[in-house]
Amino acid sequence: MDRFEDKLAVVTGGGTGIGRALVCQLIKAGAHVAMCDVYAEQMAETAELATPFGPGRLSSHICDVSSEVQMNRFRDAVLKEHNSDHINLLINNAGIAGGGSFIEDPREEWERTFSVCWYGVYFGCRAFMPALLESDEGHIVNTSSVNGFWASLGQGVPHTSYSAAKFAVKGFTEALVTELRLLAPHVQCSVVMPGHVGTSILLNSFRAHGQSEPKELSAHEIAGIREDFAKRGLPVDNIPDDHIREMLQQQAETFRDEAPTTSDEAAEIILDGVRENRWRILVGRDAVDLDRIVREAPEEAYETSLAEKMMALGHFQAVPSVVESQDP
Repeated sequence: MDRFEDKLAVVTGGGTGIGRALVCQLIKAGAHVAMCDVYAEQMAETAELATPFGPGRLSSHICDVSSEVQMNRFRDAVLKEHNSDHINLLINNAGIAGGGSFIEDPREEWERTFSVCWYGVYFGCRAFMPALLESDEGHIVNTSSVNGFWASLGQGVPHTSYSAAKFAVKGFTEALVTELRLLAPHVQCSVVMPGHVGTSILLNSFRAHGQSEPKELSAHEIAGIREDFAKRGLPVDNIPDDHIREMLQQQAETFRDEAPTTSDEAAEIILDGVRENRWRILVGRDAVDLDRIVREAPEEAYETSLAEKMMALGHFQAVPSVVESQDP
């Protein structure tokens, strides 16, 4: 699929970040796009940004990708609204963070993160596969992460749910490469593995787990955060609640605003990968370097030496959890 003009594309998580950038760039390239998200106001902002870019039709749909019922409803609405029996491009992009500790974090948070990041991809492929098979040319893009081959944020930070989901996405998509070649050669697939991309995933994840945004955290929520920091060797007993709120807000904004790769750059890399029919798409120089380092010395993947190598190359500068875990 070396061009997107007049193609029908589906993008999950289109309200912010990479999803928003993909919607805008696809519309600019002449595609028709159906996006979903759980937040109507964020999709409205995306639609306002995308509309001037091109004549392609854009539809917005409320959908929690972790629900198969909602995903099937989304599919039915897309085909009806776009008057089509097929789609050409499926981008399973939606994701949230959370559930870092398998031992200590609430099971509900762990499973919520896993459900969005893994089942969102699985249900997306299940729902839209028949419509892809009906196309004369199709492509599936499943968003994994560097945490799909490196299950860590640094030695001092548990990161189990997100990593488990992203490993599942990577393995599933790689398996689809062979199956599609055998049973549906007109449909291609790609697994996307971004490094640190400037998105609002940290801010959105608070909301996705039913919590307040950092600046609005309750005293009870702050108490739980104090405990988490203490377990990581970062006691904050003497820091006022408002300072913790400000610190968390700043951390999330820094992750978004000081990333080495912007959402627009990430979307461009992804769509170029589709045009070039690459099944494996690394996003960002940090992703490329981390992939190489893990492959060269897999036994060091979870040792301080890996972070030292990455930091020597100028990476991990705006990822507080990794940087903090390496402090003496």
